[in-house]
Amino acid sequence: MALDDAVRQEISETIQSNDVVLFMKGNRGSPQCGFSATVVGILDSMVQDYHTVDVLSAPHIREGIKTFSSWPTIPQLYVKGEFVGGCDIIQEMMGTGELYEAMGLEPVEVIQPTITLSEAAVGALAQASAEHGGAGRELHLSVDASFQANLSIAPRTPADVEAILSVSGEAPFQMLLDPMSASRADGITIDIADTPNGQAFKVDNPNAPSVQPMSVGQLKAAIDAAEPIELLDVRTPEERAVAAIPGAALLNETEAARIESLPRDTKLVLHCHHGGRSQQAAEQFVSLGFSQVFNVVGGIDAWSQEIDPDVPRY
Repeated sequence: MALDDAVRQEISETIQSNDVVLFMKGNRGSPQCGFSATVVGILDSMVQDYHTVDVLSAPHIREGIKTFSSWPTIPQLYVKGEFVGGCDIIQEMMGTGELYEAMGLEPVEVIQPTITLSEAAVGALAQASAEHGGAGRELHLSVDASFQANLSIAPRTPADVEAILSVSGEAPFQMLLDPMSASRADGITIDIADTPNGQAFKVDNPNAPSVQPMSVGQLKAAIDAAEPIELLDVRTPEERAVAAIPGAALLNETEAARIESLPRDTKLVLHCHHGGRSQQAAEQFVSLGFSQVFNVVGGIDAWSQEIDPDVPRY
């Protein structure tokens, strides 16, 4: 079937404008078929950002991408302008490690993680597995690039790693992870917690990035050494007008959008008046997947007292 020139151009521009593009049914947050959900799970485990195109809401793209790629099914993955394949090929490449190379990532060392389950968690997971498992479906744990954990019931894939479960007694199920999740999951503890909406799984991951403290002396040394840092001031414009640390950028809406577009290994250093507000803001950036986030202990008040007395105190 011939492909309309306008459709071809639209598809081509989408592919060329994004390093990683997934043509799928539904979107990243709500896949509408099992194959799309499988590929989303794989990509979420590998990278923080990628672009998706919902072919269900764009019938011309749904048919056009099949002709464009000479591939009859959805989903379809493109990386750096090159067609990678559909669900089966992506799963196979994940298992062999080829997908890491295609994505420009260093292959992860495949480890068998140890995961501790409370008695309550074992009971809840066993019930879920019994109710939703069925033939060929098993319990999976995924840990994405921002260290958010997700439990699901899905078919085993060739790349899956079986966790070592530390439980009281014997668990009536296996827990499987993709290799990238396995590398992030060693030492995880899973329990049950009460929430306003009822009971829910509580996952404690000691590998997750956290906000690190930075003294004003360390900040001064980093500035003097011209280290590549993003120094962010989370105070109000009125406070900034009274006193400011040279080189710090006010974290307004525009600046926040710029920071969120940066690589997740960018070194972020945040300060406020005494350190409380900047701690909260820093935790938000950690939740977005940034791995080097620092909070200035004592804030600009400590800077005035220990580093530069010419900066007014208020």
